Amino acid sequence: MHVRMVQLRLMLLVLALPVMLAACTQPTSSPGGAGGDAPRRWRIGMSQANNAEPWHQAMNAQIAAAAARHPNIEIEFTDARQNNAQQIADVEAFLSKGIDLLIISPNEASPLTPIVASAFQRGIPVIVLDRKVKGEQYTMWIGADNRLIGRKAGEYTARWCREQQRSPCTVIELRGLEGSTPTQERGDGFREGIAANPDVRIIASQNADWLAERADALARVLFEANPDVDVVYAHNDPMGIAAFNVAKEQGRDTDAILFIGIDALATSDGGIQAVRQGKLNVTYVYPTGGAEAIEWALRILEQRETPPREIILDTEEVTTANADAMFQKYGGRE
Repeated sequence: MHVRMVQLRLMLLVLALPVMLAACTQPTSSPGGAGGDAPRRWRIGMSQANNAEPWHQAMNAQIAAAAARHPNIEIEFTDARQNNAQQIADVEAFLSKGIDLLIISPNEASPLTPIVASAFQRGIPVIVLDRKVKGEQYTMWIGADNRLIGRKAGEYTARWCREQQRSPCTVIELRGLEGSTPTQERGDGFREGIAANPDVRIIASQNADWLAERADALARVLFEANPDVDVVYAHNDPMGIAAFNVAKEQGRDTDAILFIGIDALATSDGGIQAVRQGKLNVTYVYPTGGAEAIEWALRILEQRETPPREIILDTEEVTTANADAMFQKYGGRE
C-alpha cells in the first residue's frame, strides 16, 4: 500500500512538472511591453499662478501638448488667478487627491514656499517652473535667467541712448508682480545693464503686476507726469504694448521712444509680432519650460532619475532685424 502511494505521488508530480516549468519561464510583464500589463498611470497636478497672462496660457498649452503624447499621464490644471491663498488651496487639494508629482508656477515666492515644502517633505516630486520659491525644499527648478534678460535689456538701452545722443536718457519702468522673483531679477539686471551709461536715468518705476490693463492705467499717469520719456522698459510684452498704445493715443512720437518688452511669444498678439508691427523695438525670448517639465516628470517618475537642481533655458534677443525669422523659428502663424 505504501509503495502504491509513492508511485501515485510521483506520477502526479511528473504530470504537473510541465505546467510548473511553463509558469516559471513566462516573461515578467513590463509597462507598455507586448502582452504585458498596461503602463502605470501617473497623476500630475499643475498649479498655475494666473491664466489671465498670455505667457502662462502658453505654458499651460505647451504642458498639455507634451502630456498628450503620453497616454499614461493624467494631468489636472488649476488657476490661482494671481491669488496666493487660492494657489495654496489648489496645491492642498492636489495633495489630498494623491498626485504623483506637482508642477507649480508660483504666484509669489515667500507665500508659496511652505506649501511647496510640505509637498516635497511628503515625498512628492516638485518641479518649480519660471518663478521661484525660497529655500531648497523642491525637486528641481526650470526657467530662464531673468537677471541676464534684464541685464541684456539694460545694455540695449545704454547703447540706444548713446547712439541717439540722449542726455539725460529717461526711463519709465513697468514692473511685474513685486513678490515674484522674475520682477526682482529683471529689475536688478536692468540696473546692472544701464550702469554702462551714466546718462540713463529711471525716472519712474511702478508695478503693473504683469497685466496689460494695469499697465494701460499706469502709463497714462506716468506719461502725463513725465512729458519727456525716452525709454519704456516693461517686464513683459503685454505691458509694453499697452504703454505703446497709450503713447500713440496721446499723440506722442512713438518713433522717438524705445519700447522694450520680455516674453516674445510667437502668437498673433505676442511680442515678436509686436516688434514686426513696430509696437516694440526689442523683446527677449522667455521660454515657458512646459515641454521640459513633462519630459523631466516622466524621467523622475518612470526612470527614478535624479534631476539636476535647476535647468536654465536659453533666451534670444528679438529686434526688427530678425523678427521675421524669429517668428518663423518659434512656429508663428500669420
